[in-house]
Amino acid sequence: MASLTGLYNYSVETGVKRPQSQRSSVSCCSTFLRIPGLVFISWAIICPMSNGVNGHHNSSEGELFLSEAFKVILEEAVHKATDVKEKVCEWKDPEELRVLMDLELGDHGESHQQLLQRVRDIARYSVKTNHPRFFNQLFAGVDYHSLTGRFLTEALNTSQYTYEVAPVFVLMEDVVLRKLRSLVGWSEGDGIFCPGGSVSNMYAMNVARYWAFPQVKTQGLWTVPRLAVFTSQESHYSMKKSAAFLGIGTENVYHVKVDESGRMIPEDLEAKIVHAKSQGAVPFFVNATAGTTVQGAFDPLDRIADISERNGIWMHVDAAWGGSVVFSKKHKHLIAGMERANSCTWNPHKMLMAGLQCSVFLMRDTTNLLMHCHCANATYLFQQDKFYDMSLDTGDKSIQCGRKVDCLKLWLMWKAIGAQGLANRVDIAFASTRYFVEELKKREGFQVVSEPQFVNVCFWFIPPSLRGKENSPDYQEKLAKVAPVIKERMVKKGSMMVGYQPLDGRVNFFRMVILSPQLNHSDLDFFLDEVERLGNDL
Repeated sequence: MASLTGLYNYSVETGVKRPQSQRSSVSCCSTFLRIPGLVFISWAIICPMSNGVNGHHNSSEGELFLSEAFKVILEEAVHKATDVKEKVCEWKDPEELRVLMDLELGDHGESHQQLLQRVRDIARYSVKTNHPRFFNQLFAGVDYHSLTGRFLTEALNTSQYTYEVAPVFVLMEDVVLRKLRSLVGWSEGDGIFCPGGSVSNMYAMNVARYWAFPQVKTQGLWTVPRLAVFTSQESHYSMKKSAAFLGIGTENVYHVKVDESGRMIPEDLEAKIVHAKSQGAVPFFVNATAGTTVQGAFDPLDRIADISERNGIWMHVDAAWGGSVVFSKKHKHLIAGMERANSCTWNPHKMLMAGLQCSVFLMRDTTNLLMHCHCANATYLFQQDKFYDMSLDTGDKSIQCGRKVDCLKLWLMWKAIGAQGLANRVDIAFASTRYFVEELKKREGFQVVSEPQFVNVCFWFIPPSLRGKENSPDYQEKLAKVAPVIKERMVKKGSMMVGYQPLDGRVNFFRMVILSPQLNHSDLDFFLDEVERLGNDL
């Protein structure tokens, strides 16, 4: 395959890629697509002249399909998906969607054109999470450098377990993890990329148990006492799932009370630890949350660290959502004390927009505890007589064998905009949130659940028919039905998407998540207008 380096020059200032006069020898399916405000993308790289490698003389057909499919992907899943004039989703009920998509698999292949149409249909009927008016999850928007890293990861199709098959990515992961740990405040330590925050949290619980009772790895659960886990009432449900998966038991997860804003109450943590001990349980793991899922609350980490240290308990911080504030000088105070924890979870695919999935489990430990806890020493992968430094084979730190490369998307994005660019991203999200809350409070019928600490804005919309009737016996019952109806209407219309939920005795309310730097004030104004349009008749 001809060399494809030097296809274009890239201007950081303007974000425009300019083709060079000298290009590689590629077939005529080379294409350029302009993404407004970004770059010209060349996909010549995926369509070289066929040379019959491995006897597959029809490889050019596959390469042509890949080239044409990529044009469709860029147009439908990138360009249109970020266009505010397009729908967030084109909703179809499950029965109708099954028929439209023709999902069943057959014995014979389909034509080139049929397959391209399937690519179009998949993009058309999927939710556009990159859309400026997608507020439904703790991820949104698109970073084009990260997206490029995701494409490259898929094309290279390697596994992040040994240096011999992933040399660039083993070194890259080490650099990224080291940099993330230093931001937390750890000059040394360990860590690994995991398939999502839930798995990162499970790693934390498993390593903490091994730290307290190392015999559990070889001799099993019967060698350890009843164990106790402590986490707040508003922490992520992965704590319960981890306890169930690891055989600790969900009934041994003690839920600590929170204040009105959702922050853990340290005094109740101490009381719960005393109570667990009185029941014959051994406290071994405290989970604090930096950015809860619903209210975006930050637990008081320093006070929780004091309690954990006094009781000899492993302290973990689930900073999957809120960890990225560490980049911001203005907002880093929200995670003060995280450096005192033993471990933390952090998802750059959320606020930093690194793209799904990008989650790290970080540790302060320097004794190789992660490797000791998880290793199985498979000799067909981790031979001890290799010709390079065996410490570079990090795969045995994971409970997985094959492990997807998740560091490249973050690394390439970081290279592109720098730590200052990531800090700006955080600060812009906070500024947009302040604007939204100010505008929301000006409007009749909107009521915040609690003052936002982060970029989660929780609120009720009270339609005209319920205003002034807060003391009616059926008020709460009727208010609970408002958010689900508005949500259904917006999704079926395709105008926007936002989540709702009940919480601790409070009936259904909306949770607005504001994080994409591609948002502007008109998008936030539209959101408030649309809620009114969709809910005023209720």
